Amino acid sequence: MVFSSFIFLFAFLPLTLFCYFAVPHKFKNAILLVFSLVFYAWGEPIWILILLLNVLLGWIGGLLLERSPNLTRSRVILVASIASQVLFLFYFKYLGLVLKSIASLTSISIIYHEPGLPIGISFFTFHLISYLVDVYRQQAPAMKSYSKLLLYISMFPQLVAGPIIRYADVQDQLSRRTVTVAEFSYGIGRFAIGLGKKVILANALAELSPAFLDRDLQGLSLIGAWLGILIFALHIYFDFSGYSDMAIGLGRMLGFTFKENFNYPYVSRSATEFWRRWNISVGGFFRDYVYIPLGGNRRRPWFNLFVVWFLTGLWHGASWNFVVWGLYFGVLIGLEKKFLLAGLDRFPRWVSHIYFGILVLVGWVFFYFESLSRAGMYLRAMLGLNGAPLADTEVLIHVQNHLWLLLVALAASMPLSARIHSMIADRAQQSLKTVYMNTLVPLACLALLTISAILLVGKTYTPFFYFRF
Repeated sequence: MVFSSFIFLFAFLPLTLFCYFAVPHKFKNAILLVFSLVFYAWGEPIWILILLLNVLLGWIGGLLLERSPNLTRSRVILVASIASQVLFLFYFKYLGLVLKSIASLTSISIIYHEPGLPIGISFFTFHLISYLVDVYRQQAPAMKSYSKLLLYISMFPQLVAGPIIRYADVQDQLSRRTVTVAEFSYGIGRFAIGLGKKVILANALAELSPAFLDRDLQGLSLIGAWLGILIFALHIYFDFSGYSDMAIGLGRMLGFTFKENFNYPYVSRSATEFWRRWNISVGGFFRDYVYIPLGGNRRRPWFNLFVVWFLTGLWHGASWNFVVWGLYFGVLIGLEKKFLLAGLDRFPRWVSHIYFGILVLVGWVFFYFESLSRAGMYLRAMLGLNGAPLADTEVLIHVQNHLWLLLVALAASMPLSARIHSMIADRAQQSLKTVYMNTLVPLACLALLTISAILLVGKTYTPFFYFRF
C-alpha cells in the first residue's frame, strides 16, 4: 500500500483516524500498531514475519544492554545485536550482489535464488540499530514492552521509506502525546503538499525522463543529455521529499513530531552543503553512528570518510553503481573540506551554484544507471563526445510540450514559496494574516488534494522511487 493510492486515501487513512480518535488514550498505541501491521502486510504478508523477528531480536538486545553489569559485556551484546540485524539485511539485499561479483571475477557458477526484498528493510534495520545504540549510550531506556518497540519500528507513516526517526527523539511521544486542532490541521496541510509533490510533479517527471535516459544514447544531443538528468534530479527530489512530507504530516495528525528530512537541497553551493540538506536523517545516521564512532575528524578522517560514503552508496541499492555514486560524493566532500570550500566563498554565489549544479547532475548519472558502461555513455553525451548535435528536434518538442511542468518543478524546488508563506504568516497585518491562514491556505491544500485525486484516476501503480531501498 502506498500513500498515493485510493485505497490509502479513501479507506485506510480515514478508518485509521476514526478508530484512533474514537478510543481512549490508553488504547491508541494498540490501534496504531494494528493498522501499521495491516499497512505493512497489505502487499506481501509473508514479510511481516521478518519484521516481527527483527524487532524481537532488537527488543531482547535492548533489555540485555540495560541489564549488563559492565562495559565490556555491553559492547559484546551491542555488537551481537547489531550483527543480527545486519545479517538479515545482508541476506535479503546484498548476498546476491556478492555472489554475482564473485562469479564474475572467478568464473565460478554459483546457484542462487533471490529471496525477494522485504519492503523497507533498510529503514527498519536502521531504526533498530538507532534504538540499540541509544540504549547502549544510555541516551534512552530500553523498552520493557515488545509491543511498544514494535510500534516504534512499524509506525506506518515512516515504516517503508523513512525518514529515519531516532528512538531517543520519540521515546516520550510513544507514551505521552496529544493532538491539537492546530497540529492536526498542520498535518493535513503537510500531507497535501507531499501528495501534490508526488502525484502532480514526480509522476509527471517520471513519465518524461525515460525519453532522454532510456533511449539510444549514441544519438542523444548535448542539451538533451543535460535536460534528461535534470528531469530525473527533479523527479527523485519530489518523489522522496514528497514521501517525507506525507510521513511528517501523518505523524503530526497522530501526535508525533518527526524532524525535517529535506531543506531545499538544490539551492546548495557545494556537495558538503547538499548533504546537510538532502535526506537529512540518513546523513545524520551515518555521521552519528558510523563516522564519529570510527574517529570522525580526529583519527583517520579519510578512511572514515571512505567507509561512510561506501556504506551510504551501498545502502541505496545492491548494485556497484550506487557504491560509485556514494564514493563520488565522498571524494567531493573530502576535497571540498581540504581545499575547495574556502576558495568557493571568495567567488560570487552564482559561481558556486553552477559548480554544485554540474557536480550533482553528474552524480545522478551514476545513481540512475545500474550499468556503469551505460553511465559512461551518458557522461560522454553530456560532454558532447558522442558525435551527436548540440540539440535535436525531439528535445525541442519535449521542451515545448512540457515547458510549464519544468518551470513549475524548478520553482517548487526552490524556497521562494516557503519564504512568501513565512513573510505573510510572520509579518503581515493581522487582517491579511487571518484571511491567508484561515482561508487561502486551507483552500490551497484542498486544491492540491483534489487535483491529486483527479490525476490518480486511471493511473497505473506508481510506487515511490525510494521503496527499492
